[in-house]
Amino acid sequence: MSCKNSEQAKVKFSERLKELRSEKGITQVQIAAAIGVSKGLISLWENELREPTLSNLIALADFYDVSLDFLAGRTQD
Repeated sequence: MSCKNSEQAKVKFSERLKELRSEKGITQVQIAAAIGVSKGLISLWENELREPTLSNLIALADFYDVSLDFLAGRTQD
Protein backbone atom coordinates (compact mmCIF):
# COMPACT_ATOMS: atom_id res chain seq x y z
CA MET A 1 0.00 0.00 0.00
CA SER A 2 1.32 3.39 -0.96
CA CYS A 3 1.90 5.85 1.87
CA LYS A 4 1.68 8.92 -0.37
CA ASN A 5 -1.96 8.20 -1.23
CA SER A 6 -3.03 7.18 2.26
CA GLU A 7 -2.64 10.68 3.73
CA GLN A 8 -4.32 12.37 0.77
CA ALA A 9 -7.21 9.94 0.76
CA LYS A 10 -8.02 10.32 4.46
CA VAL A 11 -11.41 11.93 4.80
CA LYS A 12 -13.43 11.37 7.93
CA PHE A 13 -16.51 9.22 7.54
CA SER A 14 -18.63 11.99 9.08
CA GLU A 15 -17.36 14.51 6.52
CA ARG A 16 -17.95 12.13 3.64
CA LEU A 17 -21.47 11.39 4.85
CA LYS A 18 -22.34 15.09 5.05
CA GLU A 19 -20.74 15.72 1.64
CA LEU A 20 -22.74 12.96 -0.05
CA ARG A 21 -26.00 14.07 1.54
CA SER A 22 -25.37 17.66 0.52
CA GLU A 23 -24.51 16.65 -3.07
CA LYS A 24 -27.81 14.77 -3.30
CA GLY A 25 -29.69 17.68 -1.73
CA ILE A 26 -31.48 15.51 0.82
CA THR A 27 -32.18 15.87 4.51
CA GLN A 28 -31.17 13.64 7.38
CA VAL A 29 -34.83 12.61 7.63
CA GLN A 30 -34.85 11.48 3.98
CA ILE A 31 -31.67 9.42 4.20
CA ALA A 32 -32.82 7.92 7.50
CA ALA A 33 -36.12 6.82 5.95
CA ALA A 34 -34.35 5.44 2.89
CA ILE A 35 -32.07 3.16 4.90
CA GLY A 36 -34.40 2.40 7.80
CA VAL A 37 -32.79 4.25 10.72
CA SER A 38 -33.74 7.30 12.76
CA LYS A 39 -32.86 10.87 11.86
CA GLY A 40 -31.12 11.08 15.21
CA LEU A 41 -28.79 8.26 14.28
CA ILE A 42 -27.80 10.03 11.05
CA SER A 43 -27.05 13.12 13.15
CA LEU A 44 -24.93 11.09 15.57
CA TRP A 45 -22.89 9.69 12.66
CA GLU A 46 -22.42 13.11 11.07
CA ASN A 47 -21.29 14.58 14.39
CA GLU A 48 -18.89 11.71 15.17
CA LEU A 49 -20.80 10.64 18.26
CA ARG A 50 -21.56 7.11 17.02
CA GLU A 51 -20.25 4.81 14.31
CA PRO A 52 -22.59 2.89 12.02
CA THR A 53 -22.82 -0.87 12.01
CA LEU A 54 -21.53 -2.77 9.01
CA SER A 55 -25.08 -3.34 7.77
CA ASN A 56 -25.78 0.41 7.99
CA LEU A 57 -22.53 1.19 6.16
CA ILE A 58 -23.57 -1.17 3.38
CA ALA A 59 -27.03 0.43 3.22
CA LEU A 60 -25.44 3.90 2.96
CA ALA A 61 -22.99 2.76 0.27
CA ASP A 62 -25.82 1.18 -1.71
CA PHE A 63 -28.02 4.25 -1.33
CA TYR A 64 -25.29 6.62 -2.52
CA ASP A 65 -23.95 4.10 -5.06
CA VAL A 66 -20.40 4.35 -3.71
CA SER A 67 -17.88 1.83 -2.41
CA LEU A 68 -17.39 1.20 1.29
CA ASP A 69 -13.81 2.44 0.92
CA PHE A 70 -15.05 5.74 -0.52
CA LEU A 71 -17.67 6.09 2.18
CA ALA A 72 -15.06 5.43 4.87
CA GLY A 73 -12.72 8.03 3.36
CA ARG A 74 -10.10 5.49 2.28
CA THR A 75 -10.31 6.39 -1.42
CA GLN A 76 -11.29 9.41 -3.47
CA ASP A 77 -13.33 7.46 -6.03
